[in-house]
Amino acid sequence: MITLANLKNTHRKKRVRRRVGRGVGSKRGKTCGRGVKGDKARSGYKRREGHEGGQLPLYRKLPCRGFTNGRFRNTIHSINLAIINEIYRDGETVNLETLRSKGYAPRVAPGGLKILGKGELKKKVSIEAHHFSKSAKEKIEKSAIPFKEIALKK
Repeated sequence: MITLANLKNTHRKKRVRRRVGRGVGSKRGKTCGRGVKGDKARSGYKRREGHEGGQLPLYRKLPCRGFTNGRFRNTIHSINLAIINEIYRDGETVNLETLRSKGYAPRVAPGGLKILGKGELKKKVSIEAHHFSKSAKEKIEKSAIPFKEIALKK
């Protein structure tokens, strides 16, 4: 039977932070484990990532290859019908502005808003979006909800 008397502490001991610069007798006095002189011994030193002390760094030796579309990517903000059903009331309009005001859309969505078909839409809301998935379009048409597909501004 387990009682308070025979319980054991199963947690690891908290590691005590060593306080440096507290006298010669503390093992970490004077130079405080930093060695003697040089950049690393100074306060405010930060190791520069990729710096190899004058040697040509590896990132400059490697060839530049490949392509990234990061500069040209248009991220599309998508939302499911189930979430629309949760956060909207009858008669409201679903678009990027109302989603932002409710805290469900980012400040910038260059690719526009896409409605996805997961869940059911039981509320009578009007939907304004840039893209619709096939299943979402079918469900919206089935429930006779007005929707408008908006063209993206270039």
